[in-house]
Amino acid sequence: MCGIFGAVMPGADAAGIAALGVFSLQHRGQESAGIAVSDGEQLMLYKDLGLIAQVLDERRLPSLRGSLAIAHCRYSTTGSTIWENAQPTFRLGRGRALAIGHNGNLVNTRELLSHLEGGKSRLSATTDTELLTALLADDPSGDTVEALKRVLPLVKGAYSLAILDEKHVIGVRDPFGFRPLVLGRLDPAEDDPEGTHSGGWLISSESAAIEVAGGVVIRDVEPGEIVILEEGKEPVSIRFAEGHEKLCVFELIYFGRPDSYMMGRNLYESRRRMGVALAAEAPVDADIVMPVPDTGAPAAAGYAEGSGLPYREGMVRNRYSGRTFIQPSQAMRQRGVTVKLSPLREVVAGKRLIVVDDSIVRGTTTRQIVALLRKAGATEVHLRISSPPIHHPCFYGIDTQIETELIASTHSVEEIREFLGADSLSYLSIAGVLQGLDLPYDRFCFACFDGQYPVPVPYDTTRHKFVLEDAEPSGLGYGEPVSQGETEPIAGNKSHE
Repeated sequence: MCGIFGAVMPGADAAGIAALGVFSLQHRGQESAGIAVSDGEQLMLYKDLGLIAQVLDERRLPSLRGSLAIAHCRYSTTGSTIWENAQPTFRLGRGRALAIGHNGNLVNTRELLSHLEGGKSRLSATTDTELLTALLADDPSGDTVEALKRVLPLVKGAYSLAILDEKHVIGVRDPFGFRPLVLGRLDPAEDDPEGTHSGGWLISSESAAIEVAGGVVIRDVEPGEIVILEEGKEPVSIRFAEGHEKLCVFELIYFGRPDSYMMGRNLYESRRRMGVALAAEAPVDADIVMPVPDTGAPAAAGYAEGSGLPYREGMVRNRYSGRTFIQPSQAMRQRGVTVKLSPLREVVAGKRLIVVDDSIVRGTTTRQIVALLRKAGATEVHLRISSPPIHHPCFYGIDTQIETELIASTHSVEEIREFLGADSLSYLSIAGVLQGLDLPYDRFCFACFDGQYPVPVPYDTTRHKFVLEDAEPSGLGYGEPVSQGETEPIAGNKSHE
């Protein structure tokens, strides 16, 4: 996941706009946050573990002076949650000073490491982003864009980047466009009679953040494109590779804010349409339709519309319980779901429920939700999932890199239903997802559902998660296909559940 945001604000400090923009992307990562700024001569960076409001507060932003800025919020898929792995990364190399915010995962870090003089000993963090930053900063090319044109052809995997040097904010999207990136414009403020800034340019993981920051969305950054933003100039576009769009379909199913647009589609409306398709594919006799808050709500609304059944909010979500909630004992950990979700007894008691959610990864959370609803008096619980079963791990930016952790990879739908304790269970088909999106299959990556990986993945990444502290290379060739079903669990791995 991860959220990235960049701003060029002629005549004004960009840190405030960048912080506001990345705050609007908090749903994409809650483990750390950071911001880097440039005043045209030098870069300054501040980052820390925690939520954006904790890290980038009013005490720190005034000291971050400069008209160029990038910001990042992190959801870890490579490297542990330590300060060194927070982003943006920063590197003062032989060629230039750079800060980078990265959304995605690289799949050939061992190969890339062989191109870095000094190897791992020169890296302070254990992420693929740190390695990429070092390669770009050390490249002897005359400027950052030339360095990108030399280094990026070596890089395989998913990367949407916000890059900052002394004079530019640069947006980059990998040739498959696995992760989103949007270009926007910030017009001079109408309530700024003194003209303290003359507008500017923005890049963001999602369109909603540009609009929250007061900007206007121009377009998506294209796969294989570099967009260069500089004070007083129009954006410059450079193609470094031929684009083959394969946007992660989970961005539209789950990750993105419902008020964002991707591929010209509003995400709330797309999810609602998926719910309508789900009602047609998997009808059941029941009393009410309810969502698992909050991400199941659009699809549940669509299911209710398609089925003709009433829609009700059957659970309340505590919006202040995120990944940072402290669970000091086993008993507290087991109550994690009840901290986040509480059933509304007056709504669910004595009712046959259709419960709609966006996905099931491991199933542990869903199982506890079913138990909570039964305890609250539900007579039947029918689960409807607005995506297909997740059979395969993702290597392009979602933390589901161990196949054996995915319940659908080892259990049939009936076995999953029995494990969850539901009266029935149905998933939306890939055709139903496409019906909701009203776009063709070949524009998306469906690898987690059908195992068709657009970029070949080295076998050893199923064990090592791209972490650079790994000891020795496996000796397996890069570009070998993933061998399914031969993985081993890694302690501490987690999913979005």
